[in-house]
Amino acid sequence: MFEGLFRSFIPLHNPIGFGASDFVELAVAALLVALVLARSWIEPLARKLAVRTGWAMLSLAILPVALRLALLPMHPVPTPSGADDFSYVLLGDTLAHFRLANPAHPLRQFFEGVFTLQEPTYSSIYPLGQGIVLAFGQLVFGLPWAGVVLSVAAMCALCYWMLRAWVSPLWALVGGFLAVLQFGPLCQWMNCYWGGAVAACSGCLVFGALPRLRANWRIRDAALLGAGVALQSITRPFESIFLVLGVILFFLPVLRRRDEWRRLLRTLAVAALAASPVVPLILFHNKAVTGSWTTLPYMLSRYQYGVPATFTFQPNAVPHRALTPEQEQDYRAQSTIHGEGPETLERLLGRLGNSVRHYRFFFFPALYLALPAFLASLRQYRFLWVLLCLLGYALGTNFNPYFYPYYIAAATCLFVLVSVQGLERLSAWRIRGSEAGRMAAALILLLCAGHFGLWYGLHLTGSEGLLTGLGRYETWDYIGWGDADGRIQINDRLAQAPGRQLVFVRYSPRHTFHTWIQNAAEIDYAPVVWALDLGPIENEKLLRYYPDRSAWLIEPDAWPPRLTRYQAESLTLEQVR
Repeated sequence: MFEGLFRSFIPLHNPIGFGASDFVELAVAALLVALVLARSWIEPLARKLAVRTGWAMLSLAILPVALRLALLPMHPVPTPSGADDFSYVLLGDTLAHFRLANPAHPLRQFFEGVFTLQEPTYSSIYPLGQGIVLAFGQLVFGLPWAGVVLSVAAMCALCYWMLRAWVSPLWALVGGFLAVLQFGPLCQWMNCYWGGAVAACSGCLVFGALPRLRANWRIRDAALLGAGVALQSITRPFESIFLVLGVILFFLPVLRRRDEWRRLLRTLAVAALAASPVVPLILFHNKAVTGSWTTLPYMLSRYQYGVPATFTFQPNAVPHRALTPEQEQDYRAQSTIHGEGPETLERLLGRLGNSVRHYRFFFFPALYLALPAFLASLRQYRFLWVLLCLLGYALGTNFNPYFYPYYIAAATCLFVLVSVQGLERLSAWRIRGSEAGRMAAALILLLCAGHFGLWYGLHLTGSEGLLTGLGRYETWDYIGWGDADGRIQINDRLAQAPGRQLVFVRYSPRHTFHTWIQNAAEIDYAPVVWALDLGPIENEKLLRYYPDRSAWLIEPDAWPPRLTRYQAESLTLEQVR
């Protein structure tokens, strides 16, 4: 039924004889009808829910979870499919075993990958934040992805809580609803393992606590401020600098009032006390992984493998160990993007211009019409502060040669605030006594809901034909379907094979950025062990180490990826020795 309905938009064969322009006209009329219904039915209900903070937060937390679970028949639990995913899953698995690092494997040369350390410990290079939610999902639900889903649910609920301190309850609920649509079931943050929602939660806590503190100076809000800074510190350490700078900038006007200095100092002391537990946590994590209290795991990775790339004002990193061909390829790619020579203003502005298009991640297209209305709010310092914070994030993260939206995930609720405040200002406009502004704001919201509804409905149909035909036009959504990489088929074959498995990964000379080395925290006890194909002589060492495992060979660069039984070549006794 659904497939026939959506197919009628493409070849224009349908029982009522509509063409493309007819459907557009019908859609506009439907939106106008929905606008009238929304004002008469939905708005009164929304007003009642908006003032009930607990129920509103619970509703906004449940909604993205329910919407994503409804897609499971067509879009099942995401399969980890890249170096970032593998590294974060390893981190979550390590924490789920109640340790911060894993012992180095005696045959670690077979398990070299990207974004993982093999010495002095076998560990992920990433901070603890995202790993904690993955470990929670694994321990409570037996599924790391459950932690990802719950982190998105918490983000949507906290976004509403944050907005309650900035705008009216109804508009805060609208912002929470926008967060569900924009960052919920179709968003990359819910459909991969490196996430973004955890850092976004930290921003919600900090930016929601600040105006509450300015109004009441409550200890509870100071503790939430510290908790938000702490969460960001163990999720995105570098970007936590901009979060702290935003806090300082917010309280600058207070410094002009001596009578409030004592309250400010008490607030900062409570916030520091609330954030302080992460300091030993970070230090112990560093010590466990790298052997040094002050060396972060990604810093050791940069020293050993040359990745992640250094900041643009630093020279390119130099690897201090032999790299596998895949690691060499990744190092050269990151070094090329980083560039050689000193930082220049031209390069800085060029990167800033290139990053602008990524900000579409935080807005539905229709919301761009509300952004000019937000500018009218800049006469108030608190909204000028919002703009300055966003500019700080934009400029600060520009010293990273790469840019991904999750780098500035802590500012997510500020982007939502900009949209909501713009809509609220727009709704207040009157033209000759009419409610034209209010109607315009409502229409923008309906267009956002319609945008989400179209693509969500398309994914809900479960039609591969429709997704193949229309999916190329879907912008900024990231939800996998089918088995584009062949991983699901390979994993299913290995899961169905009796006993435990050992898979040698043989990359071809044309291999590019498509890693398959993916091992659990306890490699020796995992059902499947993935190992680099180092040639028959070296491979024999691993075969003797795992005599009870069935050996396979995978060639991932073939299409589809080719999985066959591993055939050991005949070796002389001298070669084996």
